[in-house]
Amino acid sequence: MRICVATLLASALWMPCAQAAKKASASGEYFVYIGTYTRESSKGIYAYRFHPADGKLTPIGLVAETTNPSFLAIHPNGRSLYAVNEVDTLNGEKAGGVSAFRIDPRNGKLIFLNTVSSKGAGPCHLLVDKTGKNLLVANYGSGSVASLPVKNDGSLGEASAFVQHKGSSVNKQRQEGPHAHSVNLSADNRFLIVTDLGLDQALVYRFNAAKGSLTPNDPPFAKLNPGAGPRHFAFDPKEKHAYVINEIQSTVTAFSYDRGRGAFQELQTVSTLPKDFSGQNSTAEIAVDRKGKFLYGSNRGHNSIAVFAIDPGKGTLTPVEQTPTEGKVPRNFAIDPTGAYLFAANQNSGDVVLLRIDSNTGRLTPAGEKMEVSSPVCVVFVPAR
Repeated sequence: MRICVATLLASALWMPCAQAAKKASASGEYFVYIGTYTRESSKGIYAYRFHPADGKLTPIGLVAETTNPSFLAIHPNGRSLYAVNEVDTLNGEKAGGVSAFRIDPRNGKLIFLNTVSSKGAGPCHLLVDKTGKNLLVANYGSGSVASLPVKNDGSLGEASAFVQHKGSSVNKQRQEGPHAHSVNLSADNRFLIVTDLGLDQALVYRFNAAKGSLTPNDPPFAKLNPGAGPRHFAFDPKEKHAYVINEIQSTVTAFSYDRGRGAFQELQTVSTLPKDFSGQNSTAEIAVDRKGKFLYGSNRGHNSIAVFAIDPGKGTLTPVEQTPTEGKVPRNFAIDPTGAYLFAANQNSGDVVLLRIDSNTGRLTPAGEKMEVSSPVCVVFVPAR
């Protein structure tokens, strides 16, 4: 019930879990890292080399053996990779872990640095702040968020800040308590937005990068529809609008955003599904393209990517299509750094499928490439030499 997918590009705003590597690949190629669940045959993090010019992929293989690295994030300098270890107990503590790795720029291999506690059970989403000095992590199982200091060598220190969410919402099976599902920073690094599926809220914290501290904002949250189940979040590139994908009700909510106050005003809520769909579905990832023209969201059950056109002035959404991901249960997806491809991670069919993006219409078509990876969850990119 968690997802991640990130793309490494300077405009980190158009991907909720994106980490920015401002320099493009000198070789024109990228390392593609795939986070997985290790419940079946997967052993950890896998990598491919990607050549955007022709959309071709070359397998590198297993680059780090670690438990349930379901969500990944890249340091802004492109030298380190971080993964949640999505477990409920770590070294006897009721908490999951966050593992740090150094990236070998020659071959894409990962060198293990250390693992620290996420300070809560079931960590499911993380990112590194704009200064590169702090890592923020959301703990789904216990409904909490923590800030971890990043050391000069890329390794992690123990938490400098921790916030435990409290409360519940109307769905007694899914919302019996808090379930923090994603962490998202504003472009100015001042506000951390944490979507909580259990509370039907997008909580807002004032973030101090120098101290690694978190303080409730005023107003402290944006409210979603009762029972919506907010999961992931995305700003548009100009940060005038923001979008939340709601897992339980299969909807996307559009907000206007006040950058000075860190405040949100709801504009619209739309379905991610076609009107005639009657099966089981839950949503997962959300992303805005780098030009701010289109929004994408994944449907698990309908097994598709919902495409919306964004009104450039109002920020509201108009449905374009639902494109099949050619696999089962697309938890996460990522737009590649060139903006030409969408990588859809189909967890239950064990593959990551490439879809080509039409920059004029936003529509998606199969690109003919597929990566076979057991239980894929998250995709991130790093420029290769």
